[in-house]
Parts: sequence; C-alpha cells; structure tokens
Amino acid sequence: MSDLPGKFWLLIASIFLGFVGIGTVLPDLAPHVRHDLGGSDRTVGFVVGTFSVVALCGRMFSGRLTDRKGRKVSFLTGLASCATAGAIYWMPFGLPGVFAARAFQGFGEACLYTGAAAWAVELAGVERSSRALGFVSTGIWGGITAGPVVGNWFGSFHSAAAFQTIAALTAFALLTRIPEDYKPAPHAGSGKWLRSHLILPGLAVGFVNVHYPVITGFLILHLANHGNSGRIALSTYAGLVLASRFFLGGLPDKKPPQYTFFFGISMMAVGLTILAFGPNPPIAILGAACLGFGFSFPWASVAATVFKRTPSTEHGSAVSVLSAFYDLFVGMSSFSAGVVANNFGYWAAFAMAVVALAFAAIAGRAVFYSRA
Repeated sequence: MSDLPGKFWLLIASIFLGFVGIGTVLPDLAPHVRHDLGGSDRTVGFVVGTFSVVALCGRMFSGRLTDRKGRKVSFLTGLASCATAGAIYWMPFGLPGVFAARAFQGFGEACLYTGAAAWAVELAGVERSSRALGFVSTGIWGGITAGPVVGNWFGSFHSAAAFQTIAALTAFALLTRIPEDYKPAPHAGSGKWLRSHLILPGLAVGFVNVHYPVITGFLILHLANHGNSGRIALSTYAGLVLASRFFLGGLPDKKPPQYTFFFGISMMAVGLTILAFGPNPPIAILGAACLGFGFSFPWASVAATVFKRTPSTEHGSAVSVLSAFYDLFVGMSSFSAGVVANNFGYWAAFAMAVVALAFAAIAGRAVFYSRA
C-alpha cells in the first residue's frame, strides 16, 4: 500500500466520508416517512426507489461529465449534490422535500462514484486498476456499513440529515486539496454513451448483482425459522466483502482476471446454494461467508479488463455504463425476487440468484475470451 501516492488515500477518505453521509439517514428514513410525515408503505417504497431511478439516469450524465470536465469536477458535483440532499432532508418540506432529497442523493451518488473510480485508477495506474477499485469499494462499503451505525447513534432523522451535509462538505473540502493531472481530450466523451463493447461486461456485472436484493431483502426472513441467524449471516457477508476487497482487491492485477472472475462466481453459487436450503446457524454463516468472499472478485475482474481495453479519455463513461447495468439489474431483481418469493417461497429467490450467476458466466466468457 505504501507504493500508492498520498493523494490516492485522500481520495479514498473522501469516498468514505461521502458514503458515510449517504448511509447515515438510512435507518430512520422509512420511519420518518411513515410516522413523522404520515406516508403509507407504498410511499416508503416510492421514496426508496427514487434514489435508484435517479442514480440510473444520472449515470448517463456523470460519465460524460467525468470525461469532458474531469474526474474532480464529477466527484465534487456528487458531493455537492449529497450535501444539498442532507440540507433538504433537514428542512420542513414534508414528503415533497424527501422525494427531492432522494433525487439529489441518487444523482450525487452517480457522479461521486463515476468520478472517484476513474480518478482512483489513474492515480494508481491502469496496470493496478483492480487494486485501485478494491480500495474504492472498501471506502464505499466501509461508509455504507458505518453510516447506519452513526445514524442510530444520533437518534433522530434530522440530526442524521445534518451530519450527511457536514460529511459531504468535509469530503468536498478534502477533495479540493487533491490536484488532478487528467487533461480531457478535445472530444472526450462526445460519442455514444452505450458502446457495443461495454454491453457484455455490463451484463456480466448485472447478473452477478442479482443476488444483492435477495440477500438484503430476504436473508433475515428466510433464516428466521432456521435458527434465526439472518442478522449474523448478513453481517458476515458484508464483513467478508469489506475485508476481501481491502486485502485481496488487487488479485485480478496479479492473476488472469478470468480466473478471479470465475472463482468468484463459483464461490457465490456455493454460498447461495447453501443458504437456499435454510441451514442451521453455523452452516448459514459459512454460506454467507462464501457468498461475500466470492462477491469480492467479479466486479474488479470485469472493470479492470474494461479499463485496459478503453482509452483513458473514456474511463468515466465506461464506469458509468457498468454502474448503470448494476442499478438496472438490482432494480429489476428487487421486483423479481419479491414475486418469486411470494409465489414459491424464499428458497426460490436464492435459486433465481444462482441461475443469474450462470448467465453471468456466459457473459463473462465472452468478455474475457474475446479478441477485443
């Protein structure tokens, strides 16, 4: 780690602060909408979904912004949008204010991540792109994990919202101290946003992430009648993702990325299959550990391959496209998992995620063994 420049670590710290702020408001968001503002359960669903919809649409803008104006401009735009979201949450604007804040937050996340990922790869060097992305993911997962803890500690939604603004502005101030060497080409990002060579990598990333809403939405419910180990299993999953991306995030730089990709989805399939059977607590925790450990590798393996095949002036657009596939598949699988679980039981949602990994393997084979 010592061979990475100091400004790289300032960038990671800024990412962490940005996502701590995003995560801080999450524990009390639904209760605030439901009880303080008198919204219905349906309103809660729309409020939560607004973030994903706007983030998905924001990818189309953030990629071009990152390539045309620079990584720093995109990152700062994202942080400013997140700070604005916290301020709107804090003000007495009622339900319209919550919807507006979620929109600003979704747009902010799109710009923040796109700028951060492209910038981190350039600071570390494209030959260490998976390592750089591993540390970026560590900052994100660390922030998302710590954010709800901080939110619970504050004890009120409005205090958490104020902290989101403070965290974003602190990251903004920190980021202004980092010089950027990237110089946009005259026509950077002027072509099509969705290029054909990014479709298969996007599909591979998308199918890998079908499992995510299954785990976050149904793991605790699924294991409630099998030793009630859902919360521990979920924490194990998140902990393995965080640790593996920190310590092993650079593995696809040292080994052929197709090896780490297929190893990762194989471990994920094992973990999901174990969990689908509703095992006792020790086995459930083992399954969650396998899933989290495996999930640490596919994204970096695909993204590093794409970065090495893409001109640096298009890295922002590449990140935004891959992230858009993530948003799209997570959104679609959230609805699909609910329908499948309702009709066939929770185990079937886990089986759906395993089938999705088979499609990820097909797309991944085309990505890694093509001549591009």
